[in-house]
Amino acid sequence: MTENFTAAAFAGLTELASEKVGGKALFASDEFFAEKENLLKAGRGIFLPDKFTENGKWMDGWESRRKREQGHDWCIIKLGISGTVKGLDIDTNHFLGNHPPYASVEGYLHNDSGIAINFDEVKWTQILGKSPLAPGSQNLFPVHHPGHWTHLRLNIFPDGGVARLRVYGDVHKGRIQKEDDGTIDLAALVNGGKVISANDMFFGSKDNLISPGRSMYMGDGWETRRKRIPGYDWTILKLGEPGSIKKIIVDTNHFKGNFPDSCMIEGVYIGEVKEGVYLSEIDDDKMTSPDIKWKEILPKTKLKGHHENVFEKEITGKDKYTHLRLNIYPDGGVSRLRVFGIQEKDNSN
Repeated sequence: MTENFTAAAFAGLTELASEKVGGKALFASDEFFAEKENLLKAGRGIFLPDKFTENGKWMDGWESRRKREQGHDWCIIKLGISGTVKGLDIDTNHFLGNHPPYASVEGYLHNDSGIAINFDEVKWTQILGKSPLAPGSQNLFPVHHPGHWTHLRLNIFPDGGVARLRVYGDVHKGRIQKEDDGTIDLAALVNGGKVISANDMFFGSKDNLISPGRSMYMGDGWETRRKRIPGYDWTILKLGEPGSIKKIIVDTNHFKGNFPDSCMIEGVYIGEVKEGVYLSEIDDDKMTSPDIKWKEILPKTKLKGHHENVFEKEITGKDKYTHLRLNIYPDGGVSRLRVFGIQEKDNSN
């Protein structure tokens, strides 16, 4: 199986635990052969036949020693983005004679970030019962528990190695941090934004566009293949909250010889707001319809490579929007898109 298979299985959901979005492996019962931090790294893990450590074979994952007593091993993970878990990928890639035969997952919601957690006293809630794992495979599990979680505990029975843990779900929109000028990033992943479609993602996923922080390397962005026919590339985003836009940052960090020559941004308002709650009237997969009447927000504008391209005065669209469309000409890579504006419920205009 490939990561594309996982993406298809959990399409439309957000990865909540990866290192890229701030996830952390906090504690593990045992990490004798391989460190817990590997669980949340990018990719599926690699295998180097001739690499060993003083404890044994080097493995790109989390691996505990062989258990010679009662019990099982576990790892506690702090989600980078809190939310409701809808799917899990417990990937045992390259663990063939040393994978755990079973695993389970539990969740915990920490309501007060200012108070340290005593994990010895935490009451965990089971969200995935004890389930069989296949070796060297992406083990995909749907999760039906409706709870909202900040931490997970991965239990393996009785011991062994897991290459990666991927946690897919819906973002819980908590307290939103406003900028000094009162705006928020309406498109940010942590604020409930979602990249719902793109015409091309050959070198880099569309989902990277709204990840926290600046990109870490060129692959941590959205990048299309070289266009050999007339036209341009595009991606469509759903804002976490409807609002009016005051500032846009098109960040081409790490894209030096392959950034787009120029870009244009359009917007549309779909649905309605009742009692402060946004009610969408269209499915995400319908946003590519030619019937959508996009309005220009940022006219076609030149971009610089490896640079935060900031646009304020250039913004022409003053309406409120629920969705944006980023067009790049003719192709290339954009690492992040930041859309600062005023939430509709805070906007009296």
